[in-house]
Amino acid sequence: MKYPSPADIAEMKARGYDSTTIAVAEQQSTRWAAAQEVSRLIETAFAGVTLGNGVGLQEAQGLDDHEAAETCAAYRAKDEKDDWHQIPAEGLKRCNSSLSFFDAEGMKFHLPAYLLADLRDDYGFGMAFCLTQTGDYERYFRLLSPAQRSSVRAFLLHILDEPDYAFERPHIVHALNGYWSDELSTKIDRDA
Repeated sequence: MKYPSPADIAEMKARGYDSTTIAVAEQQSTRWAAAQEVSRLIETAFAGVTLGNGVGLQEAQGLDDHEAAETCAAYRAKDEKDDWHQIPAEGLKRCNSSLSFFDAEGMKFHLPAYLLADLRDDYGFGMAFCLTQTGDYERYFRLLSPAQRSSVRAFLLHILDEPDYAFERPHIVHALNGYWSDELSTKIDRDA
């Protein structure tokens, strides 16, 4: 999902790229702009969210690995709890299975970091499965506010037409029309 930014296009022009390549990049940059808008929605909706008593990133990995309670507690002691912006993309990649082991508080805290990393093409695992095929949406997403739910919906709408998510398109459409639906919007009707 990496698209050229205006700065990328300016650099291409400065380096003397041919006009066809620049025209394609300018066309693709509309997706970059759309991703920036979705990112702003996520940033605003999740501003100030802390971990509280939720399951932390490394703690969740300990749960996945069936570690002892003492080991999970030691992992939690190292986890970021106050500012999800401080979680590096490398940590999210290393702990990609944590998404299946968070409780609702842990999901609320970590979800924006994962979504933004995916939008920046820094995550590498994709977020569609977590958002569309959990099987127990209420377990993971029940604490999300309407604004947070709306930002997740905007993310799903954004990735709906992404080539990287083509295989998952039917699940995305189903989730948009189901759990992530918006009463004011119409049903999504896209050929899978």
